Amino acid sequence: MHRRKFIASGIGATFAAACSIHDPQGQAPVRESIPDVVDFHQHTNYSGRADDALVAHQRTLGVDLTVLLPAGSRFGLAADATGNDAVVSLARRHPDRFVYFANELPDLPETQQVLEKYLDMGAKGIGEQKFPVECDSEPMQLVYSIARDYAVPVLIHFQHEAYNMGIERFHRMLEKFPDVDFIGHAQTWWGNIDANHEQAVMYPKTPVTQGGITDRLLSDYPNMYGDLSAGSGLNSMLRDEEHAIGFLERHQDRLLWASDCNDSVGEGDTCIGSKGLAAVRRLAQAREVAGKILSGNALRLLNRA
Repeated sequence: MHRRKFIASGIGATFAAACSIHDPQGQAPVRESIPDVVDFHQHTNYSGRADDALVAHQRTLGVDLTVLLPAGSRFGLAADATGNDAVVSLARRHPDRFVYFANELPDLPETQQVLEKYLDMGAKGIGEQKFPVECDSEPMQLVYSIARDYAVPVLIHFQHEAYNMGIERFHRMLEKFPDVDFIGHAQTWWGNIDANHEQAVMYPKTPVTQGGITDRLLSDYPNMYGDLSAGSGLNSMLRDEEHAIGFLERHQDRLLWASDCNDSVGEGDTCIGSKGLAAVRRLAQAREVAGKILSGNALRLLNRA
């Protein structure tokens, strides 16, 4: 039976149980609080990191809930990441701290069967879709249609001439699948906050001219979100901090903090997640804005599953 028939039992119910306390009189449990920090982008076996090291990393980082993104069956997301069974296993060992997405290469005969299997098991979305296809190709549209049927988001890695090519056409997918929430991520997604972006440049350092493809998609389509993880997300904020302050304010309902960090420590100069978290807290100048980006928007998306 499709996950869309179980919307009421989504992530909110999990945290109502995990974050509840009993009052001194022994009455019914009372919900304490929702997570303050949700990491929307992590991987198992990331660059060989063991599960215990990932759990410790997230605790040190101060993350309350983590979304685990599996690899496809024939491709480790260029990070040696492990697949669906691995993320299910870790999430089941720590159900109060991890949820998981489903994933598969979009152009295999078994794609639909695999995705539906793990969505039926409890996956909260599809991704990270990081495969060498056009973003509006027929195989990707199959993935989008499955996401629509299950009422879950899709997280997409956009990288020029490598993965999900054709970002300039992606608005057509947002229009064709208005009931699907799409989450953009990676170098080409974040480079295109700039109206003057040169597509071959992965980590631009120049000041940002407002109005790039990404900026417009976030502004014009309520089903478009941005994943602020990795070096690309961090670079999008630090390359022009004055622009970033306005960007975070303007798109406060469409942005998700995430780490996509293969570090095993959870702090210091080697941890992109720690740097990204600090950047959001510093540049999202209103507490309400920071709260949406660090957890509120993520929980809203996950509640759809």
